[in-house]
Amino acid sequence: MQGLVEQVNDAIEFLNTRINQQPRIGLILGTGLGDFTKQIEQDVTIPYQEIPHFPRSTVESHAGQLVFGSLDGKPLVAMEGRFHFYEGYSMKEVTFPVRVMQALGVDTLIVTNASGGMNPQYRLADIMIIEDQINLMGDNPLRGVNDDRLGIRFPDMSAPYDQELIKLAEQTALELQIRTQTGVFVAVAGPNLETRAEYRMLRLMGADCVGMSTVPECIVANHASMRVLGLSVVTDLCLPDALEPVDISKILAVAAEGGAKLARLIPRIIEQI
Repeated sequence: MQGLVEQVNDAIEFLNTRINQQPRIGLILGTGLGDFTKQIEQDVTIPYQEIPHFPRSTVESHAGQLVFGSLDGKPLVAMEGRFHFYEGYSMKEVTFPVRVMQALGVDTLIVTNASGGMNPQYRLADIMIIEDQINLMGDNPLRGVNDDRLGIRFPDMSAPYDQELIKLAEQTALELQIRTQTGVFVAVAGPNLETRAEYRMLRLMGADCVGMSTVPECIVANHASMRVLGLSVVTDLCLPDALEPVDISKILAVAAEGGAKLARLIPRIIEQI
């Protein structure tokens, strides 16, 4: 069986035959952000199934392809659709694209997601700039034998999201008059949503938003010494004393509204990186 480094090298060898420039910025586009790639000056689009060792996205709203190109003259690669732990993938499979991005030359990773807002001050379609995270997924992508070629055994996580990028995102959102929050994101395994009691517990732990992604990618990006910016769209309000049954169609509609805000915000951030 091939090791992780060898699998990454296989993917890189294939991708280098298809791309024209090395990306410096990586984006993981979550629910509601599929249209963002229209802003990218695209060089090539590669379906996941063509890339060696890449998993395939099973989520209906995720396209499942890598988009290479540039924005404001800066080379980047965007994941149009991510992989989730609840789909049955291992943590190493979920985070494999981050390893590939880093090996391609990406040093800054922008991660987006849709989440449930537990902070009573938050509103639907707010953008939460993630300043810290809690891993309650029951697993970790760094478990197992560590390969020093990928990163150190015990990476520091005192600031998993880059402080300069957080400030840049806050200032840029202010200039664009986009309502944002800055808070803590907690990741759970899913796929079921949480009970009232679980929302109360997560809120007591200090989390502002809850979702089923992002944390594994952030851990691996830190392991690989990448800078990370996390942006979360609040797609439903998870207030235990006023909880309503989930309507996925409404969540997707709010995700699209928040995605439109991110489609304005992210390019302006990239301009300044």
